[in-house]
Amino acid sequence: MHALSALILAAPESTKVGNPWVNIGIFGLFVGITLIVVLKASSNNKTAADYYAGGRSFTGTQNGTAIAGDYLSAASFLGIVGAIAINGYDGFLYSIGFLVAWLVALLLVAELLRNTGKFTMADVLSFRLKQRPVRIAAAISTLAVCVFYLLAQMAGAGALVSLLLGIDGKLGQSLVIVVVGALMIVYVLIGGMKGTTWVQIIKACLLIAGTFVMTIMVLANYGFNLSELLGAAVETANNPEILNPGMKYGASGTSKLDFISLALALVLGTAGLPHVLMRFYTVPTAKEARRSVVWAIWLIGAFYLFTLVLGYGAGAMIGADKINAAPGGVNSAAPLLAFELGGPLLLGLISAVAFATILAVVAGLTITAAASFAHDVYSSVIAKEKSTPEKEMKVARRTVVVIGIFAIVGGIGAQGQNVAFLVALAFAVAASANLPTILFSLFWKKFTTQGAVWSMVGGLSSAILLIVFSPVMSSLPTSMIPGADFAIFPLANPGLVSIPLAFFLGWLGSVLDRNTEDPIKAAEMEVRSLTGVGAEKAVDH
Repeated sequence: MHALSALILAAPESTKVGNPWVNIGIFGLFVGITLIVVLKASSNNKTAADYYAGGRSFTGTQNGTAIAGDYLSAASFLGIVGAIAINGYDGFLYSIGFLVAWLVALLLVAELLRNTGKFTMADVLSFRLKQRPVRIAAAISTLAVCVFYLLAQMAGAGALVSLLLGIDGKLGQSLVIVVVGALMIVYVLIGGMKGTTWVQIIKACLLIAGTFVMTIMVLANYGFNLSELLGAAVETANNPEILNPGMKYGASGTSKLDFISLALALVLGTAGLPHVLMRFYTVPTAKEARRSVVWAIWLIGAFYLFTLVLGYGAGAMIGADKINAAPGGVNSAAPLLAFELGGPLLLGLISAVAFATILAVVAGLTITAAASFAHDVYSSVIAKEKSTPEKEMKVARRTVVVIGIFAIVGGIGAQGQNVAFLVALAFAVAASANLPTILFSLFWKKFTTQGAVWSMVGGLSSAILLIVFSPVMSSLPTSMIPGADFAIFPLANPGLVSIPLAFFLGWLGSVLDRNTEDPIKAAEMEVRSLTGVGAEKAVDH
């Protein structure tokens, strides 16, 4: 079986865990509280800066917590815990990749982007390049990454709530996805970035606190001895290989290449994720942007250490067979472990946290995609800067509804896939379509508009094409189209090919471009990105 697709497991039997009414009650309480917060936060949404960037009113600590809330998605909680429970050491490699990626974001991107941008990634790129082609290409890549990421979250929502309510079968899970999508649309339409940020802060605190409590409870069962826990996981799995590297990524040359591809995508993808990049504009200064990333690294690092204990804890206390048999399959490991540790009440609380995780992340993704279309395509290209902030916000809100409907339909189609795996694909697309252009634009004076367009379009299209013709889509029982067989690319993650290709195309397009860019603009961008001089005036007007 293919290395990565082995993570994607179906759920053959129906399993109901806990009391559905308790779970619904806790869900309802969370939704009610967060809607009140969103309504209160939305009362000051008067300008585009309020709607897109929360009025730049958040401190580094608040924004760092919100970044952690944005980043710690259903993939982090449901997918990684399940991957470790089933695949041991190789499942933990997701955690390592997701965490190390933040060093790239901190050292290369965060502060420089905050100094040169306004609302979106395209603001940075169009600072020294031609507006129209760059903004269109950036908006397309932003929408593509957001859609991939949304699919993962919606699939996770269907799996989670189906487990809690004892709903099996695609129809029941599809109804759950529709409800989650509708709630997400309401959050973003009403709250904008301010409301979304506060939901993310609440969710990050709940998620990290919840996983910490579960980690302590798991360790307490084994006398706070990690060796005993790992031994119990080996005994339950009846396979000592879960403690060793290579169980899934070392079986063949192809699987080893797949791991390198996955690692490239995870480590380089974060710095190209549009919804993470947009967070840097919600703080008043570049210093606060840097502080927010440092704060996020601490929170995210602690969380990923907890996933190691929870993953092996689920493997030891539940076992792979029961996890695979539950609705949602591998994504059900964390809720099943919560039920084993604390019964229906802990399950309800942890599941409400996971539900909050999904809602907050899809809200952040949706507002990013809407801002990109309204600000980069409508305002700057279609209306040609003649639009008013009011018109732009109206277009953004309509875009929210369209993206929400698309996410619902896509989430229904992505049911049964491991959410950590789906997010890895989103990271590969982000690293291919966005990161090379951002880095070239910030650090290479000879970079041109043609190079930017070639890099973004080439990186995006190659990543998507390779995914379409990979085992992710066809040729395996676990593929998205199980009966088909048109996989000609052997790797499940395209990063190994598409990321270097995007860098090469950015260089080639610039070298072959006869139209050189304004050197004065390039120099101004360099000074602004490194020092912040002129940045505050730019973002306020």
